[in-house]
Amino acid sequence: MYYVYILECCDGTLYTGYTSDVAKRVAKHNLGAGAKYTRGRTPCRLVYVEGFISKNDAMRREWNIKHKLSRDDKLKLIREYKCII
Repeated sequence: MYYVYILECCDGTLYTGYTSDVAKRVAKHNLGAGAKYTRGRTPCRLVYVEGFISKNDAMRREWNIKHKLSRDDKLKLIREYKCII
């Protein structure tokens, strides 16, 4: 399984990524070893997870969230969040 996730950083910004192990990836972000974007914005809090069988589907969804959704759309997605795994 692959997962798309959204983190809320300590400054209120949102970060979207994909991984095969959500807990491990969030821990990496919070240790400063994750994405460059989150390094100065820890601690980060997991606010959204969506599961996919294929890596390509997860990557496609990540891209869609990052590039097609506005911040307001992302916040709406998070508010309506039901764990989709």
